[in-house]
Amino acid sequence: MLSGLDHLVITVTDISRAVDFYSRVLGLEVRYRDRERVDLMLGDVALRLHWTATDVSPKAATPTPGSLDLCLRSLLPLDEVQRHLEALDIEVELGPVARQGANGMLDSLYLRDPDGNLIEISRPQRPEPAEHAPTA
Repeated sequence: MLSGLDHLVITVTDISRAVDFYSRVLGLEVRYRDRERVDLMLGDVALRLHWTATDVSPKAATPTPGSLDLCLRSLLPLDEVQRHLEALDIEVELGPVARQGANGMLDSLYLRDPDGNLIEISRPQRPEPAEHAPTA
């Protein structure tokens, strides 16, 4: 019945501050819709920023900044991501640590956006080399 995710709304207290974080720190492309809504492109999915005081309707029953826990897959090895975050003085709250993802084991770093949303940046773990069975 369903085929995927089109967009996910992130409620924020300050659109400009959130755009800076998601574009400068995480490298997402920014598409401005209006002064209360901005799309941050992640492939063909939009992370849509909504300002807390928006009149946009309908919206979640209790849109709350800092309530999101989001896992994003990284194209880069996590040590490169970690160096990038350090260069920008962005605190890594936890990691790298092993976690279970939707399709297998991940190595993950955790940080927070300016509103306190938990952002997990992950990479699939490399499969362990299979032991060779003795040949007959």
